[in-house]
Parts: sequence; structure tokens; C-alpha cells
Amino acid sequence: MANCANPSTMRGLAVGGQPTMRQRFAMLVRRTWRGIREWCGDAAYESYLRSNSRRLSAGRPLTAKEFYVEQLERRYSRPNRCC
Repeated sequence: MANCANPSTMRGLAVGGQPTMRQRFAMLVRRTWRGIREWCGDAAYESYLRSNSRRLSAGRPLTAKEFYVEQLERRYSRPNRCC
């Protein structure tokens, strides 16, 4: 019985209920990756689907292709003031 692992570490938590270093690192990597995807707009469609599912009168959600075409049209239909 001396070789058996502590039940709290078998559940994935270190003694005292705190996440292990590996779990903390994995959480940090996930949060960083999620932040990068949101910053560059890669997660825009997933955010759209989440917000669309919360609205009751939203109707049929756009497909990924329709969403990105609408995003491009919205972005480039406005006058560009740089030049």
C-alpha cells in the first residue's frame, strides 16, 4: 500500500486541492491561445455562434462562409481615410 498514489493527486489535484504545475501551465497555454485567437479574429465565428444562441429572436445562424463574407463586406465597405 505504500506505493499507492494519494487519492487527491489521482483526481488531478495536488495535496490541498491546488492544481499541479502541469495543470497551471496547461491553463496558461489555453488562456494564451484563446487570447491570441480572439485578438486576431480567428475566434470571431465561435463568438458569433455563442451570442446568436443567447438571442431568442436571432433566427438561423449564418454559416462560417456567410459570416466571413459579411465580415469582409462590413470591413471594406466603409471609406478608408488613410489615403
